Amino acid sequence: MYQLQAPFSEEKIRALKVGDMVEVTGIIYTGRDAVHKWLHDGGEPPFSFRDGIIYHCGPVVVKEKDKWVVKAAGPTTSIREEPYQADIIQNMGLRAVIGKGGMGEKTRQACQKFGCVYLHAIGGAAQVLAECIKEVVDVYGYEQFGSPEAIWQLNVVNFPAVVTIDSHGESLHKEVEAASSAKLAEVLGRITK
Repeated sequence: MYQLQAPFSEEKIRALKVGDMVEVTGIIYTGRDAVHKWLHDGGEPPFSFRDGIIYHCGPVVVKEKDKWVVKAAGPTTSIREEPYQADIIQNMGLRAVIGKGGMGEKTRQACQKFGCVYLHAIGGAAQVLAECIKEVVDVYGYEQFGSPEAIWQLNVVNFPAVVTIDSHGESLHKEVEAASSAKLAEVLGRITK
């Protein structure tokens, strides 16, 4: 298990390889479809993403005694952000993206070029992952985007994930797709004989 603790420097990120299990500690930011399009189109949040981590997540957050509390925080499907993610990695200086399901070729190339990784979080474990969130530091765009689409600035401790795209050009998703395609071709070949 690799302890990935803020600040998330390029050196720390480039030390990670596909298959490494990590626990993230520090500040991360949520961002889904509306936020990614807004950032891609030139939107500027009041804080910097440089050397940061964006989490593809629409958390369930409630107000309790004048403070926000995250009740569920599972990953959302990342491929929807593929049209925007590479440019956001480059322009915002991201070091990691957390989500589920993987991302495409543009994001893989951006991770390699700019020193970023894709971290796969466990789908279906929203309440367990919420326990790793110790504090909601801030929220931006609540009125503009709505609660699940807002940018939530979260302080996390030992948030578990697996590196599935690293900064060396390797992608577990690409490997699985190639192996699956080869197996499918083999099966179809037997059927058509």
